[in-house]
Amino acid sequence: MRALFRALFGLMLRIFFRRIEVSGLEQVPPRGPVIFVLNHPSGLIDPAFMLCLAPRRVSFLAKAPLFRMPVIGFFCRAFEAIPVHRRQDAGSDPSQNRETFDATRAVLARGGAIAIFPEGTSHSDPKLRPLKTGAARIALGAAAALPGAVPIQIVPAGLYYRAKRVFRSAALLHFGDPFAVDTVRLEPGEEPPLGPVRELTTRIERALAAVTLQAEEGEAHALVDRAQRIVSAADDVPTSPPSLTEELMLRRRLLAGYEVARMQWPERFAALASRIDRYQAALAAAGLDPRQLTPRRFALDRVLQYVAKAVLVLLILLPAALVGVITHYPAYRAAGFVATGMAKGAEESLASIKVLAAMLLFPLTWAAVAAAVWLSRGVEPALLALAIEPLTGYAALIFFERLDRIVGGARALALFAFRRWAFLRLLAERKGIRDDILALGRDLGIA
Repeated sequence: MRALFRALFGLMLRIFFRRIEVSGLEQVPPRGPVIFVLNHPSGLIDPAFMLCLAPRRVSFLAKAPLFRMPVIGFFCRAFEAIPVHRRQDAGSDPSQNRETFDATRAVLARGGAIAIFPEGTSHSDPKLRPLKTGAARIALGAAAALPGAVPIQIVPAGLYYRAKRVFRSAALLHFGDPFAVDTVRLEPGEEPPLGPVRELTTRIERALAAVTLQAEEGEAHALVDRAQRIVSAADDVPTSPPSLTEELMLRRRLLAGYEVARMQWPERFAALASRIDRYQAALAAAGLDPRQLTPRRFALDRVLQYVAKAVLVLLILLPAALVGVITHYPAYRAAGFVATGMAKGAEESLASIKVLAAMLLFPLTWAAVAAAVWLSRGVEPALLALAIEPLTGYAALIFFERLDRIVGGARALALFAFRRWAFLRLLAERKGIRDDILALGRDLGIA
């Protein structure tokens, strides 16, 4: 059952996110007791990534109210999650957490792995929230109860979403350097002392900071997002995009430069920020992406080859895509409407609700189509329709993504062909901004 749900959730993640990457797998111990600690930016999407993509079988610690929800509770039990009883949750009894600690220690004692969000709750803050001490207390308590020859390893894991509320964006699960938990001698039933708990919590916080993006304000992330796309764009030959790990590390360096430059050279920093904003506004007005400003992309042979290939793919996909749009669009819109209404502005919940709504509404759509075919054509055509319907939805998704890229490329080609001066001015401005960013980084001593 767990394997089936793992495959189902993995499929949903691959549909919701256009690009998913996992890095640092070599950091994860292949055996022995492990505690994964993660940041928590996106509700139920975060544990789904860990459960589906981690190289170890993982038992998550989840807040107790989730177990009382009709559908989510079923999945929590199927994935062998362990309930945590928090004081702020209505109907929870914190005294039951002794059972939670016993359950986690049992998993670790048999060489298993557990995962926990030390921040305690999902959020959209620009940096980590102060960590709860539960992860440290569990780790120290388990280390005291296990044989000394079997050290518990803590592995930090960073979840990075390029745009977590946007359908078909990109996501990265990045594992950092593991470290062993020091053993503190405890009597049976004794709680770990406050000093070691605080020290380990601080160490976990530093480890998580090393695999996540941290800023004092959301404005910093927005500016760095624009700067990263400028720095990563190619001036000459179009290349494959950098890996999400490289993107994450570049954004970390840019954020480090942001904090220092704003303090040391406020005027220089403000001028560069304004220049980036003006450039972004010019791109938005032209409907362009920085990656499309590549002159060699518009060589005649490249354009003809791309157009021929794109037209062929679109023609092949068109019949299935039309069926997919007609049958799936109502459910797609309804999922977005339900998610927006239920999230009520909570960005960290939006993606989770969208996925859960889609998992309900799309199968209902397939069942409705199959029922209609059954009534009009019979059983065998209905079974065929039930098998084909999900494929038509996927065909529609690929069709419109391809079409969107073609439209964007056509805008860039039109600018290059008919307003060459505007194209070259944008290209020169991008190069100038990138040179300024790199020069600022060198002056700050940031590679």
